[in-house]
Amino acid sequence: MTELIVPRRFCGPPDSGNGGWTAGALAALDETDSPGDHTDHWPVVEVSLRRPPPLDTPMPVTVEDGVWSARAGDDVVATARRADAALVEVEPVGPDEAAVAEAAYPGLSFHPFPTCVVCGTAREEGDGLRVFPGPVDRSAGGDRVAATWTPHVSLAEDWHTYADDLRRASVAATWAALDCIGGWAGDLTERLMVLGRMTARVDDLPVVGERHVVVGEGRGQDGRKTFTAATLYDADGRVVATAEHTWIAVDPALFGGRRPTGG
Repeated sequence: MTELIVPRRFCGPPDSGNGGWTAGALAALDETDSPGDHTDHWPVVEVSLRRPPPLDTPMPVTVEDGVWSARAGDDVVATARRADAALVEVEPVGPDEAAVAEAAYPGLSFHPFPTCVVCGTAREEGDGLRVFPGPVDRSAGGDRVAATWTPHVSLAEDWHTYADDLRRASVAATWAALDCIGGWAGDLTERLMVLGRMTARVDDLPVVGERHVVVGEGRGQDGRKTFTAATLYDADGRVVATAEHTWIAVDPALFGGRRPTGG
């Protein structure tokens, strides 16, 4: 039986999995059209997170009518399915501008989940991804945020064959890099949110040791829901992957998080 396991390293809140990493790991189990080399791309996949993903816990995965479901006990934790969505990429930001934006990362002064593997300030280099998005376009009143990201060798995957000898980060790590920046684009300093749904398209896998830029953008709210998007660019400005998210506002006490400054 296929199982999904979220190692403790890949937590978001301290006691549950990072939503992007979990979603990407589940999406990666659909290997039917996985590329044989990095010139192809994976299908667009939509993942819905229905429960906080448990850590270090084997979750059986079943497939029915094109839907992949990961369960913990009787509960469905996450589902994945292929989608026909035409994802709209976020406009690029140059690496120098993204590096400057990082200095204004709101998580440096307040972070609801400082142990998050993607954007947590308590995670060391080589352990966490340390994607620290800060605002850009401030003079123009824009709502984009950006950060640089250099995939660490510990995130490399080794089960695909590529047309070159470059090592690449895993599908799960790629989804993770596209995750939290959406939350910060939706302003986690105002209200605590967790990822409810993520739809992503991976055109390539990011090269280990190469500086990338990830850009996030807010795309509106509806009640407890916040809508955002993110795009990952390589060192030459090519799109590596892109995603759209739906975030759900939650009570911080339910996820072991700190209360936002505006809450």
